[in-house]
Amino acid sequence: MKCPFCGATDTQVIDSRVNEEGDSIRRRRRCQACNKRFTTYEVVELRMPQLVKSNGSREEFSRDKLRVGFSRALHKRPVSAELVDEAIERVVQKLLSLGEKEIPARQVGELVMNELRKLDKVAYIRFASVYRSFQDVDDFRDAIKDLDK
Repeated sequence: MKCPFCGATDTQVIDSRVNEEGDSIRRRRRCQACNKRFTTYEVVELRMPQLVKSNGSREEFSRDKLRVGFSRALHKRPVSAELVDEAIERVVQKLLSLGEKEIPARQVGELVMNELRKLDKVAYIRFASVYRSFQDVDDFRDAIKDLDK
């Protein structure tokens, strides 16, 4: 860690403490060159992967867009906001656990469909009909048959 006073890179940690929430560490440091003390904070930085769309363009992941997708599929369905939040969090955690810098946008769509399938079958069919570009009644029939498996 570089000293903010003299710029020396030789610093020593003299005390470390985890904050109350447990999501950061406070470190007291002393510069070996000028002997001054300073505090640093260490936090985890989690970056969501970029989405690669079917046309090859790239887009930043958006939790808001994910929520809109769930909301449209679940419009006027008896599913609580709490259950939707939990489903969104599972999708986000799954994406983070992949550890990738980029993922196909289709993969996010599949994760959303899996969560909707558990939450509400009508919402699942709604989302699948748009996501998979259903063309006729047979596509709906096939999707409904898949629900029974």
